Amino acid sequence: MDRIKELLERIDKFNKDRDWDQFHTPSNLAKSISIEANELLECFQWNDENYDVESVKEELADVINYCLQMSLVLNVDPIDIVNKKMDKTELKYPVKKCKGISTKYNKL
Repeated sequence: MDRIKELLERIDKFNKDRDWDQFHTPSNLAKSISIEANELLECFQWNDENYDVESVKEELADVINYCLQMSLVLNVDPIDIVNKKMDKTELKYPVKKCKGISTKYNKL
């Protein structure tokens, strides 16, 4: 079985077993993603080099978990939507124009 499918099923079962789907509206999940992303950022608050990798992994897992939950609620394939976004992003940032620079696409 596909690993992402297994993970989605595990997340879905976890929430159904606890009757938590009622709380997982797109709005609530978007808020939770933002909150967890800020907790991830907090891991680097005072030092960009000496951070606790275990804390980073836990916060990153929380962000990914909520993003996957949102894909379940919206009934979208996370692999498909990331690939579609990558297609658009590759067009915005052609290698010849942006290699080695961080300029936004509209300023290339």
